[in-house]
Amino acid sequence: MSAPESLVPSPDAHSAACGDRRRRRFRRPMALLHYFNSVQEWNRAFLLVCAAGLVIDPLYFYSLSISAGRLCLFVDGWFAVSVTVLRCMADVVHLVNVYLQLATGPGDAHSTSSASAVDGAEARDSGAPKARGYLRSKTGFLLDLFIVLPVPQVVLWIVTPAMLRRGMTTEVMTVFFITFLFQYLPKIYHSVCFLRRLQSMLGYVFGTIWGGIALNLIAYFVASHAAGACWYLLGIQRATKCLTKQCVGTTGCRIEAVACNNPIYYGGFAASLDGERMTWAKNLNARATCLDSSDKFEYGSYKWIVPLVTNPSRVEKVLFPIFWGLMTLSTFGTIESTTEWLEIAFNIVIVTSALLLVTTLIGNIKVFLHATTSKKQASHSKMRSLDRWMRRRNMPVEIRQRVRQYERQRWAAMRGVDELEMTRELPDGMRRDIKYHLCLDLVRQVPLFQHMDELVLENICDRVKSLIFPKGEIITREGDPVQRMLFVVRGHMQSSQRLRDRVRSHCMLGPGNFSGDELLSWCLRRPFVDRLPPSSATLVAVESTEAFGLDAQDLKYVTQHFRHTFVSERVRRSVRYYSPGWRTWAAVAIQLAWWQRKQRRTLTSLSFMRPRRPTSRGASMEEEKLRLYTALLTSPKPNQDDIAV
Repeated sequence: MSAPESLVPSPDAHSAACGDRRRRRFRRPMALLHYFNSVQEWNRAFLLVCAAGLVIDPLYFYSLSISAGRLCLFVDGWFAVSVTVLRCMADVVHLVNVYLQLATGPGDAHSTSSASAVDGAEARDSGAPKARGYLRSKTGFLLDLFIVLPVPQVVLWIVTPAMLRRGMTTEVMTVFFITFLFQYLPKIYHSVCFLRRLQSMLGYVFGTIWGGIALNLIAYFVASHAAGACWYLLGIQRATKCLTKQCVGTTGCRIEAVACNNPIYYGGFAASLDGERMTWAKNLNARATCLDSSDKFEYGSYKWIVPLVTNPSRVEKVLFPIFWGLMTLSTFGTIESTTEWLEIAFNIVIVTSALLLVTTLIGNIKVFLHATTSKKQASHSKMRSLDRWMRRRNMPVEIRQRVRQYERQRWAAMRGVDELEMTRELPDGMRRDIKYHLCLDLVRQVPLFQHMDELVLENICDRVKSLIFPKGEIITREGDPVQRMLFVVRGHMQSSQRLRDRVRSHCMLGPGNFSGDELLSWCLRRPFVDRLPPSSATLVAVESTEAFGLDAQDLKYVTQHFRHTFVSERVRRSVRYYSPGWRTWAAVAIQLAWWQRKQRRTLTSLSFMRPRRPTSRGASMEEEKLRLYTALLTSPKPNQDDIAV
């Protein structure tokens, strides 16, 4: 169902004014979802936005940097502006989603559907109560509102500059880290809850196993990115602590010198330094101890951060912590550590997170890959067994090639999924509904079934079987008993019929056409004959063709229980119009009539030019041609009792 259909409520039959208010209420959400084919697509897009938000928040840490020339801590202005813009864009999408939830009645916390994915009837009947449930839910409106609060923006643009001007350099990282966890952990919880609701509603969120693998890889990347950003923040805090310790041990140096006089630096013109800051900037001992090497200070697990905190390249500053996070989480945290409690706690969290991520995310990826590769391996094993059997039986090369081609096309179409086997163990009602959903659109494309009601189509869908024919495969031979009716779904078949020695008629069957209409006459014939009718044509697949077939016994069951439908005049005309046999006979009759008319016109024109006289058998070439074409083109008319009452 498209988004406008699923979100527009029906007007109240008892109150036109109430209906108008509802239509005005839902008009704006419809406009917002105009570019999405369904609410499921909006849910998938919003899930990706949630993942992007989890990637954007740790980027705030990289705006803190240390000036190698001045030995002071500052905020990279342009990088901070870029991250703030990205965060605001993600927050806008979150607010749009909140508005859609309030406007369309998304459902309470116990609903299995997403807040944005609402069925049309649900939205029409209980939109307001569900909107109230969303407002009262613990994972509803309050959580959505909390995760869009501009906490990182306030800390970066207001709190950090004020603290740097007071010389509170190490405390800046602590405030950053605490506020980050304060909002980032609820945001993770919100994304996980949203993902679970989508999985309970859609199964695979993006419809395929590879989509599930991609989601797990994205989650692993987000975790590595967040771990690397925290590692960078704590590492720059360790470097700042080293500079602070060197400043305290230097005569005439105040702690404020470790923070730059311009807390937010946009590049370009640099402010002049006073005497105290100039002296601190030329302190070679502090530079050699804290920034040039990690051997003269106990950096512990942050020793790789030393050349990074003064690196002017923003790309390298972001990519290297991500690499560190991926490497550390993949190796269960094989890192060094000092005796500082914060560093030990951070390493414990990293090791525990690595264990959980590997056992869950990587385990899920392994399961998905096994589900994909096991079917392919089973198909390859079956193909090898068939190949060995055909070689042992000395099958011709042509037959072996046809078998291989059929298996390849069957795998490309079905991907190793046997729909009949999967639905065989289900209850009859559930199996019938599944096959009705899968085959209804295909059955309705057949002109023969366009004039039948839903009950007949449901019984036909319950009995059809999906078939695949490779290129060049002879499906039915002329004269053989007709086993089933075939309805072309994709590809083309050629129906050929012998008219006379060395003369055949050809008819191309495409999507929507059918063959085997002899069975329809056989099922409706009275008295009934058990012997299957012979095929009037040879059917060959011109290209790789997909069709669904209706076996003779299944067609007999449907026609016996719904005989009144198949004996109607509309169905009879549809059969004669689309039947290859009737089309061939009609073409022959038209050609014969045309040659007869042409011959009559020729004789009439010649009667004015010469006196009439009996023509000998060899005198008139036109008459001989007429007899020849009459003999060549004459074919038996299809059974006159077709679709007989």
